Amino acid sequence: MFDLVVKNGRIVSGNEIKKANVYVKNGKIVRISDEDLEAKHVDDVNNAFVIPGGIDPHCHFRDPGAAYKEDFSHGTAAAAVGGMTTVFDMPNTNPAVLDNKSFIYKRNYFADKAFVDYGLWGLSLGDLNLNTLDEIKQAGGVGIKFFWGYAINKATNALIYNYEPGQNGVIPPLDDGEVYKIFERIADNGHVLAIHAENNELISMLTKRVRENGENDYEALLKARPTLAEVLTIQTAIAFSQATGAHLHILHVTSGMGVDLIREAKAKNINVTAETCTHYLFLSDKDYGKIGSGMKVYPPIKRESDRLALWEGLKDGTLDYVSSDHAPHAVREKQGDLFEIPSGMCGVETTLPLMLNEVSKGKITLPFLVRILSEKAAGLYKIDDRKGAVKVGNDADLVVLDMNRKQKILNKNLHSKEPFTAFDGFDITGWPQRTYLRGILIAGDGEILNKPEGKFLRANY
Repeated sequence: MFDLVVKNGRIVSGNEIKKANVYVKNGKIVRISDEDLEAKHVDDVNNAFVIPGGIDPHCHFRDPGAAYKEDFSHGTAAAAVGGMTTVFDMPNTNPAVLDNKSFIYKRNYFADKAFVDYGLWGLSLGDLNLNTLDEIKQAGGVGIKFFWGYAINKATNALIYNYEPGQNGVIPPLDDGEVYKIFERIADNGHVLAIHAENNELISMLTKRVRENGENDYEALLKARPTLAEVLTIQTAIAFSQATGAHLHILHVTSGMGVDLIREAKAKNINVTAETCTHYLFLSDKDYGKIGSGMKVYPPIKRESDRLALWEGLKDGTLDYVSSDHAPHAVREKQGDLFEIPSGMCGVETTLPLMLNEVSKGKITLPFLVRILSEKAAGLYKIDDRKGAVKVGNDADLVVLDMNRKQKILNKNLHSKEPFTAFDGFDITGWPQRTYLRGILIAGDGEILNKPEGKFLRANY
């Protein structure tokens, strides 16, 4: 007898929608058919759409080290309610994920806190841990992240986000020679190198200029961190990828010029992939007047023309998938001087609803949504033997949709520890109704329904 049947659903893959029943045994999908077979638990979804659980490869759950902003329990609960059944946590926590020892520590630290399955990124600090990057791959890490242009605290190895030349106790941002060695190492071990693409030298000079001029609005922020800062780093990174063969992944692309460079690189068969995030797809500088400083992220949200170019890049395959860059701060920290407050906001719970609203408006299709929120990320990070599709042999990560449900995104309804998003008040048609993780009903109707059932997810490179 089967453990579960999700019955009478319209099953969505990346290329089709078909009516079928999904049968689950021991957490795996074992049969997809129109047969009416016996199961211990029956969920008759009455013709609702059923999609694979979403994958969010770009999350900062702040835990350990800054758990007052967010912690893994709250963050993964938010993911589950939002229809995300797999998340990857970024490595710039305290302690940072720099080697096998710190990787195992974080993997075990999360073990009893996870409401969804989780993978872990490792962090590159250049020569400081060049020789331990292989350990992270062997431990099952999904990839290595490099914060291009960021300085490093000598005592703690923490990243310095607003570096100024001459700071004490700080290792300055790496020069191109040291960065090139990171690319060489990644090329040798066949892992993925994901980069935050902003040019620090340009940003430092421009920030000083606008601050000395007394400018303090959103236009000043864009002057200080312009598209050119992204473009310069993407250009160099693509050149390094071409020279070494390393798999370069460009995180949170924000600009039309960035999309153009990636499109050209892919046309030349350079080993480059890229993502964008929901805030870049749904917001532009013109929204600052109504949203305010809550929409501050790095790299910053750009112009309306950039927003439209990102959609085009997503639709033509230049951009591989959509992530949230979930990066909460205490709500109180997001108030104040635009240049002084931290960048980042909640996102893991709102990604799927925002994209479902685009389906409801006829802007995208459900198969397209499945490709950019599940299938492509599963393939890129070598977990598609378990995740990313409703198919026999995969984990039974299933999300039942209610495409008729109309509701606002509201901060007060979010499940993060510090619930704050720029999308507060957005009207959404189409919501995740129930979320299954490996056949276990973990969330429904906007609430957590089970204890933490998430497991560490090893990438099989």
